Amino acid sequence: MNKALAELIRISNETGGDPTLVQGGGGNTSVKTPDGKYMYIKASGTALKDMNQKQGWRRMRLEPVLAILKDKSLPKLDASTREPKVVNMLLDACDDKIKTIARPSVEAHLHACLNTCVIHLHPSAAGAYVNAKNGKAKLEKLFKDENLPPLWVPYTDPGFMLAIKIARLVNSYQARFGKKPSILFLEKHGLFITSKTAAGALRLVRSVMKRCNSKLKQPRPGSAKAVEQDKISILKLCIERACLKATHKRTTIWYYYNDTIADFLNQKDAKKMLSGSLTPDELVYANGAAMWVEKCDSQSIAGRLKQQIQKGKKTAAAFLVKDVGLFVAGTEKIAPTVRDIVLYSIFIRTNAYRMGGILTLNKRQEDFINNWESEAFRKKLASKKK
Repeated sequence: MNKALAELIRISNETGGDPTLVQGGGGNTSVKTPDGKYMYIKASGTALKDMNQKQGWRRMRLEPVLAILKDKSLPKLDASTREPKVVNMLLDACDDKIKTIARPSVEAHLHACLNTCVIHLHPSAAGAYVNAKNGKAKLEKLFKDENLPPLWVPYTDPGFMLAIKIARLVNSYQARFGKKPSILFLEKHGLFITSKTAAGALRLVRSVMKRCNSKLKQPRPGSAKAVEQDKISILKLCIERACLKATHKRTTIWYYYNDTIADFLNQKDAKKMLSGSLTPDELVYANGAAMWVEKCDSQSIAGRLKQQIQKGKKTAAAFLVKDVGLFVAGTEKIAPTVRDIVLYSIFIRTNAYRMGGILTLNKRQEDFINNWESEAFRKKLASKKK
């Protein structure tokens, strides 16, 4: 195994096993070879923590990947035509002996214009800032002592246009500071860390997370109190019946409760904070924000789920019941992923709310995400549900 691949597996496994950094199948990583000809990158549909020598990555020729960013015909195309074309161009740039259908990350062109080792994550600590109305100002203050400040990337639809935006911003940054940025905060998206070495990238991830967390409200230890099992069972049955009435499909209900959930439920504006969707992962895995429930009435919950269907939305997969905890509708495999997405979401919402307000996705952005890479998202979700 060559050094570049070994470093890719290392940074992927170390970050992918931490739920505060990665939820669901989110996040991607890459490492370029010393000769500058190739880039090893995470393959779509594989979790970072599961990457190994045999699977979870693709090797790409850098020259054709970078050429995509210079293709002047692509911005003129409609997104529905452009994005599949770019995905195929990225696949054509692969140069390895892997025989699976695994595609390289759809953000490969974005990785190509950054430093040698790239780690893209959706950490809860960074998410609190990039999903806050005053997040950019807070980050500028937090990193004001840095000679090379983080690069802020205004929200752009994921895919080719985001890659183009970042390539331009990176070029401007390099012209100003003489180096490419090491830290990139993407509004309503996540965090990019880039360094010359794997060790340097991992150190920087830990450093940035420590600094971001230093100003954030953390869940209060001991917030979760014991809940009677009979009460939990009654509520499970109530939500199960509601889902059946609304969707005409039976589903299993799972219960979770910890200090993070309890601390959120105890906040007076908890219901208000659950308005809107934060991230693509929240849309894909949890079908949007968790539904707030004060009194568990199956008829009422079913009515709210039906309203979601009438609006062309997917029905909520998570329910936060006041004074009780989190209930998730789904299979044994998908439920923990939804739980992690909700834990990530409520931590972000709590802190973004304190920073002047929560930046959620608008309808146009939600529609784009629901359609963009929809086939890959469906495959990813289907693999979780098996």
